[in-house]
Amino acid sequence: MAYLAEIPYGCYWSTPFARWMGSLARLHSMEFAAHVAKAELARRDIPAGAFDFGVLGTSVPQKHCFYGAPWLMGMIGAAQAGGPSISQACATGVRCLLTAATEIQAGLATMALSATCDRTSNGPHLYYPDPGGAGGTGSAEDWVMQNFSYDPFTAKSMLATAENVAARYKIGTERQHEVVLRREEQYAAALADDRAFLKRFMTLPFSVPSPNFKKTAGEMAADEGVSRSTPEGLAALKPVMEGGSVTFGAQTHPADGNACLIVATPGKARELSRDPLIRVRLMGFGLERVEPAFMPRATVPAAKRALEQAGIGMDKVKAVKLHNPFTVNDIVFAEETGAKLAEINNYGSSLVWGHPQAPMGTRSVIELIEELVIRGGGYGLFSGCAAGDTAMAVVILVDERPV
Repeated sequence: MAYLAEIPYGCYWSTPFARWMGSLARLHSMEFAAHVAKAELARRDIPAGAFDFGVLGTSVPQKHCFYGAPWLMGMIGAAQAGGPSISQACATGVRCLLTAATEIQAGLATMALSATCDRTSNGPHLYYPDPGGAGGTGSAEDWVMQNFSYDPFTAKSMLATAENVAARYKIGTERQHEVVLRREEQYAAALADDRAFLKRFMTLPFSVPSPNFKKTAGEMAADEGVSRSTPEGLAALKPVMEGGSVTFGAQTHPADGNACLIVATPGKARELSRDPLIRVRLMGFGLERVEPAFMPRATVPAAKRALEQAGIGMDKVKAVKLHNPFTVNDIVFAEETGAKLAEINNYGSSLVWGHPQAPMGTRSVIELIEELVIRGGGYGLFSGCAAGDTAMAVVILVDERPV
């Protein structure tokens, strides 16, 4: 199956990602996403007035987020376009992409912006009033930290889901650390030749605005806070959980940033494309949920569902990107699908550049497109797990547009 919606080549962008409490920590994530989108649209000479749909993906509440996608579209100059706001944890990026594609497939839009943003730094601390409580006292929640560490359905942390999978598949610490070193090596390729790969979709050096967006507060050469591991340094780490195998070195870190892409009808995509002969098609999507507290393996059935909708097998896939909050994600995926572990996540992944939830999947899809273009086209697969032991996946096809 091919959706009647395409991603115009080059009509996407991502900010560098910054580690928790880094250079982007004080920026309102939605206002920041709009600030970047305006600049990137102008850089591509794309008028905001051409949008007739927008979808906003975000998972960490920000002030005024009640107004969602219509507010963001208004801020970029597309006040004529509305749409929903979506939160599906780390599957948000793929869900937004599917939402935009479906709107176009239904004939309700011709050009949509899928905007994803999150700021895990300075996340909200919420108070829930309870008039029936003792003395009227309610309850409180630290939105980011408490939800990372506790799934109310299973009473387990996300780390516990990784340990469950590691135990079932007998994945030891040493093997996990081998994958860490390989993923950092792959990311180094994105930094080669003065960050040539990143500059295919990222404006570098990146000017960090002040919180009021009236001046430049700093500059980022690329992703900020990326670890540089060594075999000796990793070997010195102890598992985080008593009796476990997962160390801090074998898992990702919270981060801030945003990423957007445009989805359009084939005709509109050709008009917008940086190279009209390059076609980026959406071929299949998948959502799956696995047994409780086994989140990292959810990428496997989600990928199989997307491949089934696309009408292909893994043998046809040229490039694979995975959301890998833990290295066990990649190991299990390779074991169950036959994908080559060393070739998953070329040029980088969330394990290395961080975990800002919503934009993580969008950036991964963007990187997947660019890898396929470099390799002469073909099928690509992205699959990412999410809170609640779920995952979403998408299959894309980069090929040559018929003249």
